[in-house]
Amino acid sequence: MTMPVQNNHSPDKARFLILHDFPGPGIEALWREFLGRVAFPAHYDTPEFFLEPYWMDNHPFAVLAFADSKIVGVLTGLHEGEEVVSGLPSRPQVCLDQKADEVLTTDILAEGLLREARGVNLITLYSWVSTPLPAFQQRGFGVREMEGNVVLDLSAGAQALFDNFAKNRRRDIRLAIRNGIEVSEATTAEDLQAYWEVYSAWRKTERKQIHHNLSFASIEKVHHMRGNHRRFLARYQGKVIAAAGVRLCTGGLIEYANNCSLDEFMKLLPNDLLVWRAIEWSCQHGFKRYSLGGAHPFLRKWGGTVVPIYRYRLDRTLFRRHDLKESIAGTARNLVRRMPLPLQRRIRKVFGKQPVKS
Repeated sequence: MTMPVQNNHSPDKARFLILHDFPGPGIEALWREFLGRVAFPAHYDTPEFFLEPYWMDNHPFAVLAFADSKIVGVLTGLHEGEEVVSGLPSRPQVCLDQKADEVLTTDILAEGLLREARGVNLITLYSWVSTPLPAFQQRGFGVREMEGNVVLDLSAGAQALFDNFAKNRRRDIRLAIRNGIEVSEATTAEDLQAYWEVYSAWRKTERKQIHHNLSFASIEKVHHMRGNHRRFLARYQGKVIAAAGVRLCTGGLIEYANNCSLDEFMKLLPNDLLVWRAIEWSCQHGFKRYSLGGAHPFLRKWGGTVVPIYRYRLDRTLFRRHDLKESIAGTARNLVRRMPLPLQRRIRKVFGKQPVKS
């Protein structure tokens, strides 16, 4: 743990604290009290971020911003090789006290992040459009709007959501039920083993490129973190054929975290029913916002609103080579889009970017 550091802009009222492990009782209590002043905090905004098994080798950290002896902002992140990163294009990991000074809070977080990233030439973080980070821009971070996530407002309840789905979405859910698909929460050791078997087979699918490579030990640990994770299993004739997980922060945001399925059973539509049962579960447990973790066509069909996510990036390399590479790639993509569709497909195939049907 890095000791509290006085902030140069307001030495009597503000400071930051950098953590590299689960906090002690005093800081933990302040952190949890802060989360009550955040609009829809997510799981990775909480102290349990340090209990996740996925990134123990990536030196997880948290920057806590203080004002008047209270925490007013939190940012969590990782060291990934030559980059320090907070979140993903589909998963921000920064949150602010709704009543605190936005500029001051983000300046404290920026100072703490720069302290943590000393010697690193690429620093990246992501934030919801509703949580702007003005001080990061003032400190030279470039800002780019990403596609964002489909976010469902659950406040009206599950039945109202279902009634407002597109006709083909309601049809597919009912068809999955008629096909004999049953969904239940994974709770037992047998459920864990069944999930592992589906996950392992899914990783070998030829339908699309899979980037997951989790160990059984990691999956088992998450299985027991029921305060922050839940998994749902889809069965056909007693056999688990698909699964989906959610991350959650009690009183905050619930997030669709992952999905895996057996290709030979896709025609039975297990994933449609999995998403729907997870939505029902979320409504039953009092959650008001559900992020589907992306905005690709399958997720857009659930309605909701596509909420933008902003990337803030500071490229301190010689000639800002990361920004330059991205600019060149963007120009190339724009050129390809102007070409006839058959030629676009040929180019994408050559470069291994042929779109995959969902």
